[in-house]
Amino acid sequence: MKDIHALLQRHFGYSAFRHQQQAIIEHLLGGKDALVLMPTGGGKSVCYQIPALALDGVAIVVSPLIALMKDQVDALRQQGIAAAFLNSSLSSGEQSEVFRMLRSGALKLLYVAPERLVTLIDVLQSQRISLFAIDEAHCISQWGHDFRPEYLNLGQIKTHFPQVPLIALTATADARTREDITSGLGLDDYRLFLHSFNRPNICYRVLPKKQWMETLLEYLSVRREDSGIIYCLSRNGTEELAETLTLHGFPAAAYHAGLDKAVREQRQNLFLKDDIRIMVATVAFGMGINKSNVRYVIHADLPKNLEGYYQETGRAGRDGLPSEALLLYSAGDLFKLRRMLQDEDDSGRQVEKLRKMADYGEYGGCRRRFLLGYFGEEAAAFCGNCDNCLDDSTRVDATVSAQKALSAVARLQERFGLNYVVDFLRGGASIRPVHQSLKTYGAGRDLSKDAWKHLIRNLVGEGLLEQTDGEYPLLKLTIRSALVLRGEERVWIKAAPARRGQPAVAAPAAPALAAPSDPTSGSPAGDAPTREEALFQELRQLRRSLADRENVPAYIVFSDATLNELATYLPHSSEDLARISGFGAVKLEKYGTAFLQCVLDYCTGAGLSSRMHVKLKKGNAGRR
Repeated sequence: MKDIHALLQRHFGYSAFRHQQQAIIEHLLGGKDALVLMPTGGGKSVCYQIPALALDGVAIVVSPLIALMKDQVDALRQQGIAAAFLNSSLSSGEQSEVFRMLRSGALKLLYVAPERLVTLIDVLQSQRISLFAIDEAHCISQWGHDFRPEYLNLGQIKTHFPQVPLIALTATADARTREDITSGLGLDDYRLFLHSFNRPNICYRVLPKKQWMETLLEYLSVRREDSGIIYCLSRNGTEELAETLTLHGFPAAAYHAGLDKAVREQRQNLFLKDDIRIMVATVAFGMGINKSNVRYVIHADLPKNLEGYYQETGRAGRDGLPSEALLLYSAGDLFKLRRMLQDEDDSGRQVEKLRKMADYGEYGGCRRRFLLGYFGEEAAAFCGNCDNCLDDSTRVDATVSAQKALSAVARLQERFGLNYVVDFLRGGASIRPVHQSLKTYGAGRDLSKDAWKHLIRNLVGEGLLEQTDGEYPLLKLTIRSALVLRGEERVWIKAAPARRGQPAVAAPAAPALAAPSDPTSGSPAGDAPTREEALFQELRQLRRSLADRENVPAYIVFSDATLNELATYLPHSSEDLARISGFGAVKLEKYGTAFLQCVLDYCTGAGLSSRMHVKLKKGNAGRR
């Protein structure tokens, strides 16, 4: 085994591992299996790429998308790593060359589709395999948000290669999905690495979907130089929105499964290379795409579940710089989706997941806390980087109404769901006669049905009520319910969203990108010097010209995070440059002279000296 830290520095340009990366790598190097849950952009690929370099033989990486394979392989080759992929995009001659490299031992990583792996079993048994990596492992589960039946055949790996370590990786998986992954892959003796799902650099926002086109155009007007993804539910929706945005001066392309394969590939390449800034897509686009400089992800329609939503929002800010996830929420979308799900298998579970998505859209507390809580992770009540935490001006004291709601649940013996409790509070005629005699019956006639539903959903989000699972969830009290009923805890919620006829909320301001993120937390570093914006743009132009010359996306040359550090700390020597995250030995030799000269020329003209002493004080922990 080679020194894993030396490999990290040489090929990736980072001086230290993040979070659980080192523990995962050492676990694999010990010949053991692992299931890794880590958010998008959290550095999952390093967990198998470093062991692949450290061990003898070739690592086989199962990947679900052709574009993802090419993206990963292009990036690895840029870092001086022998990698290749096998899929239908290659000619017979190109495939023969990959097989020649495989048999000669020239490859360190080979990317294949799950259906292709099954046909390669005999070939691989004659090779020295260092490890198997199953990327996007949630695809193996029918309970996951992107089930792919071809993943079900991957259980053959442990049958044919019982001694080869296997690592399964995904960004989102609840307990049932995790169980499907391990049983489907035949993992009996494995270790679960469950990393925090938190993406602190992403600001989560929800706006009402009223006059939404005006809101969207205003939002995009201050982000013309940024790359973004806008998700729609229907194919027609993507086409219409892309056309409308283009007519308004925001060049955009549509992407969905109904397009010809060549068209999809062309549009994806235009987006990856920043020739088109906006991709309007269905969920057919984006899984595993490594484009690191996506600054925003917008959901123009309500997603079907939180797993898919969180996975898709994670495509923003993979480089660790401030980014946004914006959801345009509409109750109309909720009703439409419910009708769509009625005729599908297991509609009850899908409706349950949709209800959680709606709860998120109507939640008045910290959105990050809600999302992390859904995945079983505790979080503080205030994150400081979501719309509700950033603007609490509309929060109201709802303690009295909350006491009425909790009392109603108690008097109904926790045997009814949200709609019945709301009708009970409002004194509805449909309430059973035995319940009309209860004290709380009709105690909430002063509030509308929508207001009560908004309040109760927020009580659930705050942990003051619980909802059972199933098609007909019941409301249950929690330990904290008693504190509110006794007046020992007050309840503050965000006021219900404006109703039809009222103006839409203004689009939020663009996120500031002046300061690089603190590599240990992902949050902007308050004591960092200001980025030289003019230099940053010059560096982007240099990166673009080098990428065009090599026919690769610009972010594969360097991420925005690397350029951000260059324009902030102003390195004046090759030694300084080696301390910038992303400048490993390979890229330092290949690109160092050009980028260093760009910085020196700018500093000479502006009369600036190096600020590397500030970075050295902070400690170069690296960012991946």
